[in-house]
Amino acid sequence: MSRIVDTIRFFTFITYWNVLYSGRNREVYSKGRGGVRMNKLSTLDWVAVILLIVGGLNWALVGLFKVDLVALIFGNLSALSRIVYVLVGASAVYVAVVSPKLRKE
Repeated sequence: MSRIVDTIRFFTFITYWNVLYSGRNREVYSKGRGGVRMNKLSTLDWVAVILLIVGGLNWALVGLFKVDLVALIFGNLSALSRIVYVLVGASAVYVAVVSPKLRKE
């Protein structure tokens, strides 16, 4: 059951990101009262999104194939792998806090 939940979470994030990201000039399009407006993504936003993608792909691999890529690269619960896990978690919190601001005018 957890494989299905992890896969759904991963594809939900990818779908959400594809809807918001235009792919041009690092701008995010969102609908406001005046039609479509653009918000620029900062470097920190990009780092957070990349870390979320890495975390999402890792959880998809864990859920589908029982392969923890971060643990394979950095060692099982080594200091580096724990740092990666903490950074992915921190980026999730950051994106959760910042994403509503992208929709505000």
